[in-house]
Amino acid sequence: MFNPDKYRSVTWLKGGRAFPALDCFGIVNEIRRDLGLKPWPEFTGVTKDDNGLDREARGLMTDLQRCDPAPGAGIACYSGSVVTHVAIVVEIDGMLHAAECNPRTNVTFLPLARFARRFVCLEYYQ
Repeated sequence: MFNPDKYRSVTWLKGGRAFPALDCFGIVNEIRRDLGLKPWPEFTGVTKDDNGLDREARGLMTDLQRCDPAPGAGIACYSGSVVTHVAIVVEIDGMLHAAECNPRTNVTFLPLARFARRFVCLEYYQ
């Protein structure tokens, strides 16, 4: 069972991949490990700068399958035609949420419909 309390101690860090200092991609892999799923490549040093996140996310997506929202699915978040953020689907109290990590707010868990309103498009991958 997913326990969101573990992630309350996370502090956002640009390029962060080691718990508890994580960025948006770092939280995806941390949660995937905790759910017993195979972590994706670490992409050490990759950030949104110079479209690095977009480039690496698109490369990873070619090796994954698109899917419907389900616990453990990665979320590619588009602003225009560029992947500018990633998150992961988790189940909390029987409802699907997006777990994300951002500057200032650190980790948040938003119902998927509310999360989706912030982006032009979302794609889900396993």
